[in-house]
Amino acid sequence: MTDILGIDIGGTGIKAAPVDVTAGQLTAERLKIDTPQPPVPAAVGPVVKQLISHFKWTGPVGMTFPGVVTKGVIRTAPNLNPAWVGVDAAEFFGGVTNTAVSVVNDADAAGLAEVKFGAGKDQPGTVLMLTLGTGIGSALFYNGELVPNTEFGHIEIHGEDAERRASEHAREIDDLSWSKWANRLDSYLDKMEALLWPDLIIIGGGISRKSDKFLHRLSLRATVVPAALHNDAGIVGAAMTAIPA
Repeated sequence: MTDILGIDIGGTGIKAAPVDVTAGQLTAERLKIDTPQPPVPAAVGPVVKQLISHFKWTGPVGMTFPGVVTKGVIRTAPNLNPAWVGVDAAEFFGGVTNTAVSVVNDADAAGLAEVKFGAGKDQPGTVLMLTLGTGIGSALFYNGELVPNTEFGHIEIHGEDAERRASEHAREIDDLSWSKWANRLDSYLDKMEALLWPDLIIIGGGISRKSDKFLHRLSLRATVVPAALHNDAGIVGAAMTAIPA
């Protein structure tokens, strides 16, 4: 079996699709359902169950979560709900869906997909993947190996979390022009470059489809490219984490 269901939980939407994990491609049209509010476990669980039922899925499931995940346990949930902290998500979702479930940080999943199949494929050295959406997720790789749960969206820029200034949500909330938002993003990426000296920076999330609006406005040493898998990277990476041993 090469198909595994990937589910990508975000602050505004929960997306799912079966994935051919040998090719890194969705094998059916993805389904997206708005994230329930408040996004507590008791509300998110039924949405995940609905997605699995939609695809009539009975095999393994890989899932992402927007926060730090260690051994399936949620440690932070800044863009979802604090009720998740301490929850064994693999056990919780496994019980809700009656399937074998793996759970991983959402940006780490997107990065795994991009390094295997997308913009970071065969890229040596240090690769930084950033997903710009409700917040800023990060995934760091060295010679293709993941350093998990980096959470670089929460470094301080001008006295506040970077994601409060440079995420896609911040652009929308502050009603910024592409030029003004790109200046904020550039400041954030300058900081990341000074800390990590990456060879390649991959910009993911839905905004990667609009990279022509802002990439040319950035001034960095590193090469900066949009994610090749765009907003499907999280789904693909989630599925990759559930490949049977």
